[in-house]
Amino acid sequence: MDKLHNSKVGHWADRLAVDNEDGLTTAQLMLTNNDLKPVEPERRQWGAWNFVGFWIADSFNINTWMISSSMIVAGLSWWQSWLCVWIGYAIAAVFICSTGRIGAMYHIGFPVVGRASFGIWGSLWPVFNRAAMACIWYGVQSWIGGECVYLMIRSIWLSWDRHTIPNTFAPDSGATTADYASFFIFWFCSLPAIWFPVHKIRHLFTVKAYFVPCAGIAFFIWAIVRAGGVGPIVRQPASIGGSELAWQMVKGIMNSIANFATLIVNDPDFTRFAGKPRDALWSQLFTIPIGFAVTSFIGIIVSSSSVVIYPGTDPIWDPLDLLEKFIDDGGSAQRFGVFVIAAAFALAQLGTNIAANSVSAGTDMTALLPRFINIRRGGYICALVGLAMCPYTLLTSSNQFTTYLSSYSVFLSSIAGVMISDYYVVRKGYLEIKELYDARKSGPYFYTFGIHWRAYAAYISGILINVVGFAGAIGRDVPIGATYIYNVNFFAGFIVSSGMYWGLCKLFPIPATSDRWMEVGDAITDVRLAYDGSSHQDFDEEAVMGSKYGENPKTV
Repeated sequence: MDKLHNSKVGHWADRLAVDNEDGLTTAQLMLTNNDLKPVEPERRQWGAWNFVGFWIADSFNINTWMISSSMIVAGLSWWQSWLCVWIGYAIAAVFICSTGRIGAMYHIGFPVVGRASFGIWGSLWPVFNRAAMACIWYGVQSWIGGECVYLMIRSIWLSWDRHTIPNTFAPDSGATTADYASFFIFWFCSLPAIWFPVHKIRHLFTVKAYFVPCAGIAFFIWAIVRAGGVGPIVRQPASIGGSELAWQMVKGIMNSIANFATLIVNDPDFTRFAGKPRDALWSQLFTIPIGFAVTSFIGIIVSSSSVVIYPGTDPIWDPLDLLEKFIDDGGSAQRFGVFVIAAAFALAQLGTNIAANSVSAGTDMTALLPRFINIRRGGYICALVGLAMCPYTLLTSSNQFTTYLSSYSVFLSSIAGVMISDYYVVRKGYLEIKELYDARKSGPYFYTFGIHWRAYAAYISGILINVVGFAGAIGRDVPIGATYIYNVNFFAGFIVSSGMYWGLCKLFPIPATSDRWMEVGDAITDVRLAYDGSSHQDFDEEAVMGSKYGENPKTV
């Protein structure tokens, strides 16, 4: 009976297993599948303009509007908010290009990059951390997409009203039955988009890059016209001053960076599909600050215009709330305009959710259970988690939204600090790709039981520097110094973790490093991972002569 049971379990395990290279050991099956392997040349289809389209498409989403609009709610003037956006996203672009370079050069994603610094098994915690954040964000972005669907339906039938439809949610929950039904419609209609492989979804971003900005600009012009021109909007001064104004600007910059905290860590998931490393450099470095600054400018002006259009009210930080007011006080033509803009925003949310969340979570979950999960399956798991959570609780106010942004930025900044310090300072660009898939104790990335203690010491240090300040952000009494540190939480976590990692590696040297700059990844054409005699890593061996492995020169 036991044999029959075991045979059935084995049969279904084989049926559920994803495609993989033949000849791998059981341990290797826990480290790789076809979605985790280095991207082969025929799938490196992302050119520079694909990255431009990707970031333009990603910038036009409601979340970007909310971040910039929340600065207006916090008391900044329009130009102060916009200055924060430029500075914040320019800094974020530098970080993005720093991590993206690793993926573009070696054609590996974030879960594999993390093995070099955190260890073969130690990388699983950062990967799980990033996957959990992606699932939460998938729910949040889907909820915002559901609000777009709500506006589309209400533009057609005014009876679709959250205030008149019987509500089954608690009054203080932040949701109603109509809102949740709209959220479910958006969530359900998003499922087919998860099916497509990563190297093909670039076409979705191209379509989004043309359609959504047009709708955003139309909304921008519409708000200005209703406000009686730009003059009344730009003449509104900041409502705060002195040190409070200075710290609010710092928070605005940090919130802009926090919006990129997840993508800073996992940009290699996309750049690994780059045709050439330079395709992912200048296209990202310039498109990110320009694209997000333009989008944020629209959000800032629209939010500021709400005070002029509806005098006596607080600034409306959510542009969808302003569109709903347009439905309430307009005729059929105005409702048609709201429908078109809301449809464009729904597409924007779909593209952002796929790019920043489902693909990222899918890639991360692939590393957590590679024998049974690929990017597609991981994306659907992410969607299910996003449905099961309560995303509306994070969007009940601008303060709660920005507090959440800051809190998860703390954890991801420490991961980014370790990764960047490991690649650029400690290893000087040198990675032994095949060893990143090797579970044997003799491997250079196995460290201690597969876990790199130096990386974890640095990671925890980067978190601890912000812990007291985070307690203050959620309402506890803490020293003012801790609050100031937390106001620059991403920089504090990054600097401490990267510096600590470099110092520990200096005191306790690690293997597989180079004493001069040595990037060899782009010469790799194929990687065979099996331990038999046919395993090989094809590239020009002369490109890596003179590299350093421990104390001895080594070629791969």
